[in-house]
Amino acid sequence: MREFWKEPLSEEQKQALIDALAQQIVKRGLSAPAILFLELNKPLAFIGAQAGIVFSPFLAPFFGFDRVDVYTQLMSERENWDRLVERIEELEEQKRAQPSGE
Repeated sequence: MREFWKEPLSEEQKQALIDALAQQIVKRGLSAPAILFLELNKPLAFIGAQAGIVFSPFLAPFFGFDRVDVYTQLMSERENWDRLVERIEELEEQKRAQPSGE
């Protein structure tokens, strides 16, 4: 049986995961709904991460155990939710600043 959260994530890993997640959200045009969801559910961050662990047998076949493990660990800390919102907003600003021809 695999163990969750065996080793803590480093700051570099956290930043890489947040950046990758924010880029996918902005790429798909889901910035506003994602920010709304994150802000509304911030108080439930740890509970949501624990729910991810509980439902891991159903999530792992689709996403892989390692991804479920790192993302539940990442999202268990409320400050990472804030960092994700900030990164989404930064990427959205960069997207708006680019000329429409690019």
